[in-house]
Amino acid sequence: MTTLFTKPKPSTLHTLTVDPLAPYNRVHSLLYSLGILALLYHHCTTFLASPSLLSLLLLLADLVLAFMWGLVQPFRWRSVCRREFPDRLMDMVGRKNLPALDVFICTADPHKEPPMSVVSTALSVMAFDYPTDRLSVYVSDDGGSEVTLFAFMEAAMFARYWLPFCRENGLQERSPEVYFSSSIGEKSDKMKMMYQAMKEKVESALQRGYVSGNDLIATVEELAIFKKWKGFTRRDHPSIIQVLLESGKDTDIMGDVLPNLIYLSREKNINSPHHFKAGALNTLVRVSSIMTNAPVVLTLDCDMYSNDPQSPLRALCYLLDPAMASNLAYVQFPQHFEGLNKDDIYGGEVKRLFRINSRGMDGFSGPNYVGSNCFFSRRALHGIRSSTLAPLDSHDSSEPRGWGSLRLDSVMKRAHEVASCNYEVGRKWGSTIGFRYGSLVEDYHTGYRLQCEGWRSIFCDPERPAFAGDAPKNLNDVLGQVKRWCIGLLEVAISKHNPLTFGIRNASLPMGLCYAHYAYWGSWCIPLTIYAFLPPLALTYQKRLFPEIFDPWFYLYVYLFLAAYITDLVDFLRTKGTIHRWWNDQRIWMVRGLTSHLFGTIQFALNHVGISTPGFNVTSKVMEEEQSERYDKGMFDFGIASPFFVVLGTAAIVNLSSFVIGIARAARIEGVFNEMFLHLFLSGFIIVNCLPIYEAMFLRKDGGKMPGNVTLISILMAGFLHLIGYFMFTN
Repeated sequence: MTTLFTKPKPSTLHTLTVDPLAPYNRVHSLLYSLGILALLYHHCTTFLASPSLLSLLLLLADLVLAFMWGLVQPFRWRSVCRREFPDRLMDMVGRKNLPALDVFICTADPHKEPPMSVVSTALSVMAFDYPTDRLSVYVSDDGGSEVTLFAFMEAAMFARYWLPFCRENGLQERSPEVYFSSSIGEKSDKMKMMYQAMKEKVESALQRGYVSGNDLIATVEELAIFKKWKGFTRRDHPSIIQVLLESGKDTDIMGDVLPNLIYLSREKNINSPHHFKAGALNTLVRVSSIMTNAPVVLTLDCDMYSNDPQSPLRALCYLLDPAMASNLAYVQFPQHFEGLNKDDIYGGEVKRLFRINSRGMDGFSGPNYVGSNCFFSRRALHGIRSSTLAPLDSHDSSEPRGWGSLRLDSVMKRAHEVASCNYEVGRKWGSTIGFRYGSLVEDYHTGYRLQCEGWRSIFCDPERPAFAGDAPKNLNDVLGQVKRWCIGLLEVAISKHNPLTFGIRNASLPMGLCYAHYAYWGSWCIPLTIYAFLPPLALTYQKRLFPEIFDPWFYLYVYLFLAAYITDLVDFLRTKGTIHRWWNDQRIWMVRGLTSHLFGTIQFALNHVGISTPGFNVTSKVMEEEQSERYDKGMFDFGIASPFFVVLGTAAIVNLSSFVIGIARAARIEGVFNEMFLHLFLSGFIIVNCLPIYEAMFLRKDGGKMPGNVTLISILMAGFLHLIGYFMFTN
């Protein structure tokens, strides 16, 4: 399929505005840099005058903080905001000349990522305000689940009714799960009953663990597929490709053409590496190039549904700009999360990663790829530059293109070949072609490598979120997800593609620093762990680590602390945040530093020296009813015996006991308050942040309380640290 279109003038399709606070941010960066240099000078002179382990640890903590602060500055140097005009695009290009679009949705575990959630995501993008004969949706099932295939067979039938319903009613939220949960959707009785019947059938099959003959209303060919599933395991099965809808043949109840819908479960073999999500995406790239070969590819998480049916048109305002086409790899939309509780206690918005920093990177070469909500130029994934957005043809790649009907034996045979385990052997997939291997965070790694190869990206953040989904709402899952990110980022940091060397040399200094900020995320554990334990232990034994109130150096500490927190608050509020959500965001940053970053760094180090540790785990999208109720009430959930919670409990107990001892001593002995003020303030600040932990340890009786054994271990660990402190500070 080839695409012809009139080249629009770029200035009429989108605009760019530089953040008006950018000059002030640069002045702040200069002043804060001078403050950091003064602090490091103070540390060095103190250490040289009286060398000790304590002063060395404080110097180390502040060196890491200074290093990470320096890596953040490019995000604030030239932050930009864009606006696009899809109506003008339609006037200039015309609906018939829009390029074909392939949508990739990946799922890996039907129990953690319920098939009906994946179905709702797929139906929402099938209902894009886009020519259906130029739209194809591919679902990659890395869980190899017959229930997921059954769910999409049902979805294919439901789509015949759902897509006309969305068009006739002008729906913005085209995920049936979301729509029928709203007050408006509850009134659509007939359609809702149809959806609920489908949902009950799929969930019943999921609960049984298999699809029975009574579930199916299918052809003989489709029935034969489920018979083949006998003996399959998740890690060992042949490839399965099923065309559920074909736009050339299938129509909805109004007689309009339906989009292509293709189910894919790539071949798995326990002796062949599968490269997790990156491997699944690369298989989708190859299979789709055989079957539909659209020049634009959208990658979407299985729980991230379309919230704006015009989002493809917004992306095309950039992808069809001839001034950008030759080096524009992708257009990234932010991840937006629904269902967060009022104050977002777990920092699920992740504003700095998905919005604030992305706008900062867009002022240079563009945002990093965040794994979902991203429209790619297929040519960029193959490393082929072109002045126009067009499909690959036969001389661009080894795969043949444009086979006609998707169900032809020749098409299916070739598609199965490229979905096999051995297809990538001896080829450059994952190294210089497609999504990149070598890291658990394939999204970060892929975007980074593309920008190092000279490609750029665009951050598109419209007023109405283009996509919306669910963030983890279980604290242990939240911390486990960030731990996995930390490990994957460190894998890039110690590779030959280190952002501080390879990135700066091949992308640019600002982009290298931005990517290095993420690569070294795990290093936050060093200063946060030192500051969580060392000052309170020093307070217990009245060992002064910081200047007293009337010392001129005291005011430097005050400036550095307040300036950092006020700047962060301003950034947060300017992206429509609230003070309560900002408070919880900074608290969860400290929590991650003591847990996710610490354990992630330790696990990475152990893996690096050959000590086996648990591998990749899918974050669960399922919540128990009681757990969900606690979350909605803003209550932290500590209901399992996690090593994460032992560290948090220990830090909470150490700071509380030290603060009580310090206050009691200050009340009895004159001058102690002035001398130990910064120690008292720091412990007090940590205590306020730890209030949910104390509540879970000592006051709560519900299922989300801290397990008794975790509380006991935390108390014993705190006592042990106080004992170590006695030998450190009294000798």
